Amino acid sequence: MKIAVIGGGSSYTPELIEGLIKNRDALPVSELWLVDVENDEARFKLRVIADLTGRMFRKAGLNVKVTPTTDRRAAIAGASYVVSQFRVGGLAARARDERLPLKHGVIGQETTGPGGFAKALRTIPVILDVCRDIRELAPDAWLINFTNPSGIITEAVVKHGEGVKVAGLCNVPIGMLRGAAQFAGVEPSRVRMDFCGLNHLTWARCIYLDDQDITDFAVAQLAAAAEANLLPPDFAFSARWLRALGMLPCPYLRYYYETERMLEEEKRVAAEGGEGTRAEVVQGVERVLFEKYQDPDLAEKPDELSKRGGAYYSEVAVNLMTAIQTDRRDVHIVNVRNDGTITGLPDNVVVEVPSVVGRDGVHPLPIGEVDPKIRGLIQVVKAYEELTVQAGAFGDRDAALAALTAHPLVPDERVAEKLLDDILEVNRDHLPQFGR
Repeated sequence: MKIAVIGGGSSYTPELIEGLIKNRDALPVSELWLVDVENDEARFKLRVIADLTGRMFRKAGLNVKVTPTTDRRAAIAGASYVVSQFRVGGLAARARDERLPLKHGVIGQETTGPGGFAKALRTIPVILDVCRDIRELAPDAWLINFTNPSGIITEAVVKHGEGVKVAGLCNVPIGMLRGAAQFAGVEPSRVRMDFCGLNHLTWARCIYLDDQDITDFAVAQLAAAAEANLLPPDFAFSARWLRALGMLPCPYLRYYYETERMLEEEKRVAAEGGEGTRAEVVQGVERVLFEKYQDPDLAEKPDELSKRGGAYYSEVAVNLMTAIQTDRRDVHIVNVRNDGTITGLPDNVVVEVPSVVGRDGVHPLPIGEVDPKIRGLIQVVKAYEELTVQAGAFGDRDAALAALTAHPLVPDERVAEKLLDDILEVNRDHLPQFGR
């Protein structure tokens, strides 16, 4: 079995390797190709990651050929799975995505709002190039997409990837499930959640403990914890809102439900003397990680990687590949083509929902009508995502302006115009679809 990782020089890669080692029997990998771009920093990171990957496999007693390369086509040729985890423009581009919107009084975030929009525009042309390579060189391969914004990038493949088999993944649902299990003091295997929504815009509508519906009890306990200021900062919703909502919102919904507070917090950390935006913090974390990764005695994922984010990435990715490979037909939370799963959305858009996964593909479980408490936000953000895919695939400036204007975090069309002009200017080297 050959697996190609696009963005193989990422600091996340040891997470994936750990997952492959743990699932060695179900996923008998013989070749792992790590692909990255042609520049000095990327080549350095690729070499360091490849060396660490080799040590991890050898320590586990696995004979896997690890090939670091900048030749994407050679990596994809004959692959069973192509894992997408790349970042066009690197962390420097992410830092701009986070800071630029703040100039216009708008939240700047990697995947949500104008920051996520900019990242999507840079990424869509590249993922569609990857799809062309897959169609030609590995037509039976599955594209496992972790590249953010995962829902938008997966939708670009669904609409314009011309038949490439794709499943979009995110670690937010599993993080919510494990967080709830920890909060309740039970094993995660005893907890199940009925998720509904879009990538980074999802809700657990029902929560089950040992297959018993405990949603009302769980929401009441979370609300009580909120009143006592016991909830973690990334889940600091008000007790009154949790009770009114009656379900578990994902942490990214803070940007929509607590916009002013989140904007002020971003301004504070981005200001001179603050700790810096998340991208700037991550740049510091990555320097430490790559120093650690170069240790010739290191042959396992270091604890410091938990500070990078992306917890449970390997579990989500490898479990999905295992379900496909072994035809396990169990349920995973996947970004997948809607096809009537959520009523009121087009069939050809991507939603993040529970899906049965096997050798014959990813099959979303029917949801139907959703609660009006969440329906409107799903529909308006999906409209933004549809327009973003149109803009990213074809360099459509009208669709780009309409996308930003539609987004709930952008206050009006004049702000959207200024944002779009700035985004196109600072990202011009990564936006060939828009020309000059």
